[in-house]
Amino acid sequence: MKPKLKNVFLAGLAVTVPVGLTIYILIFLIDLMDGLLRVMPAALHPEALLGFRIPGLGVIATLILIFIAGLLATSYAGGKLFRLAESLVDRIPLVRGIYQAIKQIVQTMVSKEGQSFKKVVLVEFPREDLYTVAFVTGATTGELREKTGGRCINIFVPTTPNPTSGYYMMVPEDSVTALEMSVEEAFKLIISGGMIAPTENNKQLRNGSNSVK
Repeated sequence: MKPKLKNVFLAGLAVTVPVGLTIYILIFLIDLMDGLLRVMPAALHPEALLGFRIPGLGVIATLILIFIAGLLATSYAGGKLFRLAESLVDRIPLVRGIYQAIKQIVQTMVSKEGQSFKKVVLVEFPREDLYTVAFVTGATTGELREKTGGRCINIFVPTTPNPTSGYYMMVPEDSVTALEMSVEEAFKLIISGGMIAPTENNKQLRNGSNSVK
């Protein structure tokens, strides 16, 4: 009976943990976006108008705010207004550096031409004969390109199980090996500590889709 009970428990664990963590993360994100409603006057809060709280209104409000900002940014008057606001921010030393860094990162991520986190590579780290998965974030440019002889690319080596932290490195392009796995598969591999590896079926599927294109 013990092996059977153990198998039943492990099966239950395999089902409940992914579902539970997914629900927890979704609730956390919804609560975080609902917090944006606090910037509104108290009299205009949905709870005050309706008499009860509706979870998720913050998500809708965030999406609407992003869409309105996009409309303003793409209009002539809105573009001038945003440029005026940026010129004011550029006059504040500390805020200017933070804003420009975040702006460049976001623009790189949303740009169609951007190469950030679009290619997965294998690199020797932290020493020779030890390998890890990394993401190409772009080509080394400017002074760094000149000092490195124009041979280096920028990579991000994430940590396990938290891939949001890691190491930024400049490495010679010929020292990394391009991988066929997708970015999503690489993140699963990193977060799971190697327990969830890309399957051969996914590789064959990608090769088939590439041949069609």
